[in-house]
Amino acid sequence: MLASSFATHAIQPRVCLVVGVSDGDTITARCGQPGAYEQVTVRIGAIDAPERRQPFGARAKEALSGLVFDKLARLDCSKTDRYRRSVCSVWVAPASAPAGPKTLDAGLAMITEGMAWWYRAYSREQTAEQRGQYEFAEQEASARRAGIWRDVDPVPPWQWRAERRAATPASN
Repeated sequence: MLASSFATHAIQPRVCLVVGVSDGDTITARCGQPGAYEQVTVRIGAIDAPERRQPFGARAKEALSGLVFDKLARLDCSKTDRYRRSVCSVWVAPASAPAGPKTLDAGLAMITEGMAWWYRAYSREQTAEQRGQYEFAEQEASARRAGIWRDVDPVPPWQWRAERRAATPASN
């Protein structure tokens, strides 16, 4: 099983090719060598981007694609979520130095661009330094009215999903 195989390597960062972007916080990466590729679905940790049907959902996907698609990324994974996705910080070389080291935190970049919220419910999984960076980036994006913050009353994805679940009648 791919998910369990990847989970055994979760402690060690892996460099993988990003081959797909599902939405503003989920990617597909191909890890390993030719003939022994392993395809993994990765949920970027500590952020929550608008859902596809939410305002800015398509823009968030485009923004993440611009940051990581078809690039080698370092995946620093901490766990597997209930959907069997690896939860990782994703690091790529910045556009200004594409052949350079992987120093751009894609999650932090998405928050900075105003294309994702800092997912505070999972902040305990971050270092104090990361929490400070993510909180500051979100405050700055909001102050600049970047991306999602242009909306008069932006609805965080976790709230949007909860409202949809509450509005959907239970099937018998």
